[in-house]
Amino acid sequence: MPWAANDAAESLLSGWHANLLLLQRRQCVLFVHDATRFPVFIPALKKDDFAELDFWFTDGLMNTLLKMGADEALMKCAHGMLGPLVCDRATDRSVQGSMNQMGQELDHLLWFDNARITDLPPYRTSIWLAQTPRTVKGFKGTLWPIDAMFRLLGGEAPEWKENVMNDTKHTE
Repeated sequence: MPWAANDAAESLLSGWHANLLLLQRRQCVLFVHDATRFPVFIPALKKDDFAELDFWFTDGLMNTLLKMGADEALMKCAHGMLGPLVCDRATDRSVQGSMNQMGQELDHLLWFDNARITDLPPYRTSIWLAQTPRTVKGFKGTLWPIDAMFRLLGGEAPEWKENVMNDTKHTE
């Protein structure tokens, strides 16, 4: 399901796809930015949480950027571009393919580490997903979501080459 980060006027952060994932019988939402393939993972949502999905998305995006080392100027830039989530009917099969691949990576992570979904730190999990190069239809080579998001927001890509999930081992 495609989502726009700002309906009134398109911004650099407009254009997200979202997918409801059922992992270990828990409802999770994975947002993926169309242009950068940058993920925002929100695990274990309850029914009442869906009424506040705007809050959870903004919290997930901003805290993920913060944990990646975004400076104050980049954080202000990102926050200024955010608006309410709006659902539309436009879809992109390339983005959907990236989302499906990320969903499979999450499923494998849980199985391989014998972890519980409730133990996964959402911001670090988003960073872990963003560390994987993605292919994009019409783009030669690979796209690194972390680098692409920072460039999109006008900042320099952080030093992230280490594996964040192994570095922190499921702690927030």
